[in-house]
Amino acid sequence: MFEIGLVVASLILLIFSLYILSLYILQAKYRSQRSQQKFLAQLCLQLEQQKIERQALDLGTVPQEFAPLYHTLNELLKALPASVGKDKLTGLVNRVGLKRALTSMMPLTQGTLVLIDIYRFRYVNDLFGFVFGDILLKQFAERLNTLSLSPRLIARLNGDEFCLYYEQALTEEQLVHLRGRLQVPFSIKNTPVSVKLQIGCVHLQEHHADTSQMLRRVDLALKKARHSRSAIAYYAENDDIQQLRELRIIDSLPKGLQRNQVYMVYQAKQDMATGRCFQVEALMRWEHDELGVISPGEFIPLAEYAGMIDLVSQWALDQVLAQQAKWRAAGIQLCVAVNLSTRDLDSETLPQEIAARLAHYKLPPESLMIEITESTLMADLTKAVETLDKIRALGVRLAIDDFGTGHSSLAYLKHLPVNEVKIDKAFLKDLEQDKPSEYILEASINIAKKLGYEVTVEGIETPEIREILVAMGVDTLQGMYYAKPMRAAELEMNWARLHNAM
Repeated sequence: MFEIGLVVASLILLIFSLYILSLYILQAKYRSQRSQQKFLAQLCLQLEQQKIERQALDLGTVPQEFAPLYHTLNELLKALPASVGKDKLTGLVNRVGLKRALTSMMPLTQGTLVLIDIYRFRYVNDLFGFVFGDILLKQFAERLNTLSLSPRLIARLNGDEFCLYYEQALTEEQLVHLRGRLQVPFSIKNTPVSVKLQIGCVHLQEHHADTSQMLRRVDLALKKARHSRSAIAYYAENDDIQQLRELRIIDSLPKGLQRNQVYMVYQAKQDMATGRCFQVEALMRWEHDELGVISPGEFIPLAEYAGMIDLVSQWALDQVLAQQAKWRAAGIQLCVAVNLSTRDLDSETLPQEIAARLAHYKLPPESLMIEITESTLMADLTKAVETLDKIRALGVRLAIDDFGTGHSSLAYLKHLPVNEVKIDKAFLKDLEQDKPSEYILEASINIAKKLGYEVTVEGIETPEIREILVAMGVDTLQGMYYAKPMRAAELEMNWARLHNAM
């Protein structure tokens, strides 16, 4: 009996041991499965991040059965080219990466898109050099990464624009605090550098859309901020209307030139010594078949922005010189002034193009005057002077238009190879009632004349203003009091009166 009991006890112990062993094997298998599932989940997440930023996999402990796969994937990532979604300078996501990231999170119906622009950043490069500017951009990116109000996404879109995506709606107070933190002066090579920021925002709960449209809307908000006193602006529903108009203008401009919807008018200038007309200014007009009359002040900046200003300027030169050839053949001898833009002065071939056109139309160089706005000249004074020297060497006359309205001073005049200074009509406001305005205008005229320049004042609308300017010694007057802008045929009809008047 004892031996039988011992056998039974041994069997029970064996069965129990097998049971315990089976439980251990099941637990080990379960732990292994969980470990594998966790590894695969982390692997998928890191592979998804490769769309935004290329970097080596880093998963810590790798299950033995997945070790060959992990090694192969890492080697493949090293062999692939760098991610196109990453900004090389700052290490932030770039525009491509931001669009990918936002698209993967769609639909985005909550949160805030914030677009930040470093105001006049190019002056940092101009003053200190590009290496200095790059250091500033890197430090700015580092500061964005350490914000206490941390965004979900940070991207550098271009030179000095950074985009942030917050999952929550930001209040104006939070934005002001954000700007204050980012505007704390930087220290670069022991040089303190202050920056001013402009910020555009879109609240996605109210204005969510597809990725491209949301980025377009935050860009519109930044455009508003650039003209806002607070330098912070929000996208509003009707902001798209203005952009749609601008897109329509840009799209219609080439056709407008081809179909003569864009045309030239000419405003006569009166010579004070003789009372007669020897010069006219060519002004562009556009009568759009749907949008109506479009001001050059609206479509010229858009043409510059869209890279179409060369087309417009070449058209204008051809129109003016072709008309000059007709007038000269008819015995009308005068000089025509035409405005050129900032982009035109950037062209190294501009002097040669002007010379070729004068030769084509068989015109003497003194029949043409080029007017350049003051702000254009000051953007890159050295290059502007080099280009203007070549144009003046042709015998073409040069004038500074809208002088006194830019950010320069009269001191720059001595560097400019121009014949004439045109003083803007803004100086005439309240001239009769405001003695300080009269003193400033008179001083500007005297300095320009002592430097050897002829002086024209535009915007003359009353005989009283004309008499004040005559007394100040102005050489030429231009304005509605003397002559309105006229089409070529109308100017021809009035030429005898304008040219022979005393």
